Amino acid sequence: MPLFPSGKFRVALVGFVSLAPLIPARGENVDFEQDVAPILEERCLKCHGEHRQKSGFRVDRRASALRGGDSGAATIVPGKPEKSYLIDVIKHLDPDVKMPPKGGKLPDEEIATLERWIREGAVWPGQENETEEAPLHWSFQPVVRPEAPTGSSHPVDAFLARALEKKGLSFSERADPRSLIRRASIVLTGLAPTPEEVAAYLEAHEKDADDADDAYIALVDRLLASPHFGERFAQHWLDVIRWAETNGSEANLYRKNAWIYRDYVVRAFNEDKPYDRFVREQIAGDSLGSGEATGFLVAGPHVPAATVGREPAAIRQARADRMDEVLQTIGASVMGVTIGCARCHHHKFDPITIQDYYSMAAVFQDVEFGSRSPELSAEHPRRKRGDEIWKDIAKERWALRKLGPWEENWGAFRELHFKPVETKGIRVRFKTTYVGVDELELFGPEDYGTNLAHRRRGTKVSGFPEKGVERRNPIDRVHDGEYGTMIWQARVPKESKDRPWVRFDFEKTETVHRLRISNNREYFYETDYLTRKPGVAKFNFDVDYLKADGTWQPWVGTWYANTKIKEKHPERAAVLAKVQQSIATLAEEGPRPSFVGRFVRPKVTHVLMRGSPENPREEVVPAGPALLAGDLELTSKASGSKRRARFAEWITSAKNPLTARVMANRIWHHVFGSGLVTTTSDFGNAGASPTHPELLDWLAAEFVEPTVRIREHRGKPWSMKSLVRMLVLSDSFRQSSRPREEALGIDAGSALLWRFPPKRVEAEVIRDSILQASATLDRSIGGRGYRIHNVKKTYAQWEVVDNYGEHTWRRMLYQERMRRVDDQIFTAFDFPDCGQVRAKRPISTTPLQALNLLNSPFVIDQSKRIADRATKESNEDEARAIDRCFELLLGRSPTASERLDCLALARESGLAIVCRALINTNEFAFLP
Repeated sequence: MPLFPSGKFRVALVGFVSLAPLIPARGENVDFEQDVAPILEERCLKCHGEHRQKSGFRVDRRASALRGGDSGAATIVPGKPEKSYLIDVIKHLDPDVKMPPKGGKLPDEEIATLERWIREGAVWPGQENETEEAPLHWSFQPVVRPEAPTGSSHPVDAFLARALEKKGLSFSERADPRSLIRRASIVLTGLAPTPEEVAAYLEAHEKDADDADDAYIALVDRLLASPHFGERFAQHWLDVIRWAETNGSEANLYRKNAWIYRDYVVRAFNEDKPYDRFVREQIAGDSLGSGEATGFLVAGPHVPAATVGREPAAIRQARADRMDEVLQTIGASVMGVTIGCARCHHHKFDPITIQDYYSMAAVFQDVEFGSRSPELSAEHPRRKRGDEIWKDIAKERWALRKLGPWEENWGAFRELHFKPVETKGIRVRFKTTYVGVDELELFGPEDYGTNLAHRRRGTKVSGFPEKGVERRNPIDRVHDGEYGTMIWQARVPKESKDRPWVRFDFEKTETVHRLRISNNREYFYETDYLTRKPGVAKFNFDVDYLKADGTWQPWVGTWYANTKIKEKHPERAAVLAKVQQSIATLAEEGPRPSFVGRFVRPKVTHVLMRGSPENPREEVVPAGPALLAGDLELTSKASGSKRRARFAEWITSAKNPLTARVMANRIWHHVFGSGLVTTTSDFGNAGASPTHPELLDWLAAEFVEPTVRIREHRGKPWSMKSLVRMLVLSDSFRQSSRPREEALGIDAGSALLWRFPPKRVEAEVIRDSILQASATLDRSIGGRGYRIHNVKKTYAQWEVVDNYGEHTWRRMLYQERMRRVDDQIFTAFDFPDCGQVRAKRPISTTPLQALNLLNSPFVIDQSKRIADRATKESNEDEARAIDRCFELLLGRSPTASERLDCLALARESGLAIVCRALINTNEFAFLP
């Protein structure tokens, strides 16, 4: 349809110098064809018309004009010219974008006409109901279960066989039993089978040769039930979300107790937690009794406040960057969409607008990178243990109350306990000339965890010196709820008789019986490995309370509580020691502050023009992308937990066709080495098309609502284990990986699965299998990781100090995961840096790999241990020791020629050299 339905003015404007005569008289309604269309055609269509659209913007269609260009700004907002970006650019209000770009501004009369037209509703005759909706990309369309082809008892094989037949191909013969157990064991647990497991499987296989499936099914079910299954698939998930235990910034500080989230993921896979529940807990676990799961939201890198500094613009930019990390994590892992591309403008490839991006950002406005004590259900083991320890603390505190005030050291803060007092004000008088306090909190016996001093309760704060050191550290920092480097610093001259003090005035009378003070609680909760350890505030102070007559009554002081009472009641020392021991036990065994994110009060969210926090535009409400029916029916007043809970329900509902498709494809990728969609975290227009689209949709539908029985087993809804079991029981998975010349000519990459695609195993598999072969592997599940790095200064770099000692002999999953650090052995095998999403690890071949597997201290040490084990288990028989080395490392006996060659090498250079050679073989490093 033309810009002007009647065709008027399409030629009449040529040569116009001024359009002023077309401006309507005041009081008349603006007529689009007579008043607006000539302006647009003369001034705009050359660059923003049908044939050319600079910045993706055109003004010859109403739908296009309303949508805006690539910037995502609301170009025309009917009824609101002040919110219409078109008016900003023609008035030259945006210093970066001025229209027209040459020749100066439009005449004031034309600008006024456009403003009036928009204010009157931007009426565009003949195009009021037009939209720009294009056909939806396949991945954004609803999942519809196709009918599985006939010809095979296994639906997966049926789909694949049909595709192969079209290319004149067929499946390969079945893999030999020895290869099959090695393949299944590594795929499902990340560990090669032991010689004993191989022997037992071969015996079971030969015992029932008529139905060898029984032995294989028993093998698969045993591997799925192994606790190592959860470790294996947790590693895959951690790659996707870029999880690590440092923040990746210039300081690259440690994230203390971040491993709590890693353990949650391992448990989730081992317990076969339904995937929809798994996703909901990671987004809103704080309201579902799984608070540790929200470590997912803060898995990406971030720049801490100490590095950002105090410049307000820098603080706002850093906050926007952290929010982008949250959205990137969710987009890549659950949605399979590059949502971050819409941060500065409409997505270039997918129908995701800048409004969609900031609506999703609004969902997570209460999320901040940091630590908190996670919310756990009453049945959680750590919660139960914590309740037991708290009972012990309460018992000892009861005894202490009889002896007067006392102080407890909680590492991150000091807590002074005293006789309750009813008052409308509390004053704290410090005894030192310098004070640095990030937070000073007051508590009462009722509503035990509520900070009565917090500014959100209306509590007023004052003090001396109120503006702090250099005016950059004002006193209101002591009750803003923020821990860390943004503190109140107060200093008075040493010769002065004055000392710093703080006063809190409550809105109403409160009962106070505890005071908590800290000077950098964030560092204590969130960092480790620092040469300068964060400590508690060690300032002595006195506490006064405000009496009804307006005078101050001295009440308690730290010197009195820690010195005078100690002298008066020496028996108190033993009781207080028990309290401190319980505090230490609670930090280790109970719910502990962990880097799983903290929550702040959400603010109203605005679209940020070109992604800049300095250029906010229209308000958006919490929602998912519009093209996926992401309306959550929320306003900007909704609480943070409600926003995330509603979003979690939406993203796992039938309204979102991506969730099931993406995870079904991701599981296929981990089983077969490559996804049906090879770009496993990009299902958009820039991603790859599925090799087998009908199979993908069938898997997604079956994942959500199982209907098929595989060997008398029907899966549970959203069961990840059930889907994995289905795939590894298929003939497609069990076929040989041997090449066939005719098939290679048609499908060299084995994308159609005419054979099982061979691939190199991951760094973790290589390392863990070496430890298993030497019988040194510590198979314990979960807990703190092992450390290979140094203790450093804040801005120093990490250094590897011990990457092969006995304390490192756990699975590599438990090696503390540091961003931007080379572990000097297995990083060479494409172990991810964790700075970028690694939905699919790259596979490289470099000389460093062979050098590390020959000469690294780890391999040299482990090879000696494998050789010693083989010699001992062979009763010093040289030939049998060679056989045993092959069994331990390759799961088979050597051929006669291999045995002779290895015997000669062992006699010349030692059996450990033979082990190092076997570790360097493709047979050891590749899936069979």
